[in-house]
Amino acid sequence: MSTLSERITINPQQCGGRPCIRGMRIRVSDVLDLLANGLSTEQVLAEMPDLEPEDISAALQFAA
Repeated sequence: MSTLSERITINPQQCGGRPCIRGMRIRVSDVLDLLANGLSTEQVLAEMPDLEPEDISAALQFAA
């Protein structure tokens, strides 16, 4: 099992320093917005194929 710090990265030179998923340009807020708009985990994964299920869990943990 990976740690939250391996899944959520913050780089001041990327996405304005906002938290991202594994160094990609997928912001945690983007994942949370999709979930908040009613998409299921499976739908989010289909929408963003570079994500893994653990990334979504990490985004939720980070938000909490």
